Amino acid sequence: MIPDLLHGTPGFEWLESISFRAAMAAFTAFLLALLGGGPAIAWLRSHRVGENTSKTDAPELARRAEESGKNRTPTMGGSFLIASLVISVLLWCDVGNLQVVLGLVLVAGLSAVGFVDDYLKLAVPGSSGLSAKAKLGGQTIATLFVVVGFAWYAHASGRFSLLDVHPPFLKDVEIPLGGTILGTLVFIAFGWLVIAGTSNATNITDGMDGLLAGCVILSGSALAVFCYVTGRSDWTFYLDLPYIPEAAEMAVMGAALVGASLGFLYHNAYPADVFMGDSGSLPIGGLLAWMAVVAKQELVLPLLGFVFFAELGSSALQRFWYRRTGGKRLFTMAPIHHGLQTTGGIFRPGKKEWHEVKIVIRAWIVAAVCAMASLALMRLR
Repeated sequence: MIPDLLHGTPGFEWLESISFRAAMAAFTAFLLALLGGGPAIAWLRSHRVGENTSKTDAPELARRAEESGKNRTPTMGGSFLIASLVISVLLWCDVGNLQVVLGLVLVAGLSAVGFVDDYLKLAVPGSSGLSAKAKLGGQTIATLFVVVGFAWYAHASGRFSLLDVHPPFLKDVEIPLGGTILGTLVFIAFGWLVIAGTSNATNITDGMDGLLAGCVILSGSALAVFCYVTGRSDWTFYLDLPYIPEAAEMAVMGAALVGASLGFLYHNAYPADVFMGDSGSLPIGGLLAWMAVVAKQELVLPLLGFVFFAELGSSALQRFWYRRTGGKRLFTMAPIHHGLQTTGGIFRPGKKEWHEVKIVIRAWIVAAVCAMASLALMRLR
């Protein structure tokens, strides 16, 4: 860590500032993703690491991908996004902070699951990657390792309040879960649901050029603010929020995520030079959720990441409705962005199909509004 190397050196005390390190983490991750993206994409293209769009169960999407040349676009771009994030975190974060360490472990674990899934799709003829059960199993192992470790720390240090859940809108109300074994088990199950659910939500959202990266930039920025505020005793006292001193360090990690996503978006903007793939979409969703857990904003996350959960919900409801009604569809196509792209409507075909760029930009607008609304909740308690 750069600040550690200069710790105690006269004239460099400002390097220990959270706000300065967050800005530098974002800038470093951005440059790494921006400059490293070109060589990485060239390597992926030379090794023909391309998306196999013919494996989709929607013929219309396969046809559009073929016509637009997306089947020749390399995938697994999330690999250099995550590498940029991790390098920046190691340079600018306090790696002695437990929340940061657990965040890195979570990112590494979910990246490994995503990498295996991407690799199987590319290397094994006819493979659709990991089965849904295998992918969820890998996510569960990585998530439970982190959540159980966090719960163990809360008990070992006597800081049971780290496991409390704080509902929005309600002043001085918390749901204590850390004082009993049953409560701790409930927190572990709740933490698994939040992290694994968000990881799957971002994975499903990754279906259009720039859609996921742009939304992550907006949601990640809001969560970085939550972490920073939660780590400040003066601000938490004024806003009546839970005070978690170590949470401020997660603002630096969140800033690195935003910077890396910005650098990746440069290469992923329409028409994309590279796709993210599961190796990127799974871990960034998990990290967003982990930031929410650390900042005690788990119940605000559905609003803050509304686009992600709308995409996840549409896919889940479509699958449920299809099985319940014997083949009928609730939405024109799921997830929602594909329904708008192919039919121009969500529940029934519209008068005109939406262009991919219009869908992405409007999703960014929704994500920005929801991020601002979630920040406003800090004052509405």
